[in-house]
Amino acid sequence: MTNHLTIVDHPLVQHKLTLMRDKNASTGEFRHLLREISLLLAYEVTRDMELTTRAIETPMQEMEAPVLKGKKLALISILRAGNGLLDGVMELIPSARVGFVGLYRDEETLKPVRYYFKVPEGLDDRLVIVVDPMLATGNSSAAAIDLLKEAGATNIRFMCLLAAPEGVARMKEAHPDVPIITAAVDEKLNDKGYIVPGLGDAGDRMFGTK
Repeated sequence: MTNHLTIVDHPLVQHKLTLMRDKNASTGEFRHLLREISLLLAYEVTRDMELTTRAIETPMQEMEAPVLKGKKLALISILRAGNGLLDGVMELIPSARVGFVGLYRDEETLKPVRYYFKVPEGLDDRLVIVVDPMLATGNSSAAAIDLLKEAGATNIRFMCLLAAPEGVARMKEAHPDVPIITAAVDEKLNDKGYIVPGLGDAGDRMFGTK
């Protein structure tokens, strides 16, 4: 995967995203849609994973059949909203190793503050997919990837539901080697650092909190 930014414009992705944007969508509907859309995004983020072959026997004959190459990939959720995307990807790739990066945004400085970090071993030998629904300022995402690179990760991809142009630019500046896969790039950030038109706070809408 070489493009720094991939927008998944599949009709089902765009339709489900519109339903999620609607402020009248219930918490249950929002959560269900996020799970569904994460499956569709996961197909794109894993599109060019390396394959090898192994000998199997079908009911008809023996054959050399394609299988994934190398160690199981690692899914890293940026807490807490990342867990909404994590569930769907794990449904598609149940053998993946899973890690968590806890960062919260200081509302005055908009800078990320770390409070939790636990990831699988051997990140240097794994494809690492980082998930977080919103790429807003890009500060938290860039900080999370800083931590993952310090832990040895070299093959990283970032998957989000929505991105702002400012977040895409920040990530490209900080981590030009990390491709971004998203369903849409919206207009801008507002003065509070939220994506516009966006869909509000993904974590609050997912968990029913304010």
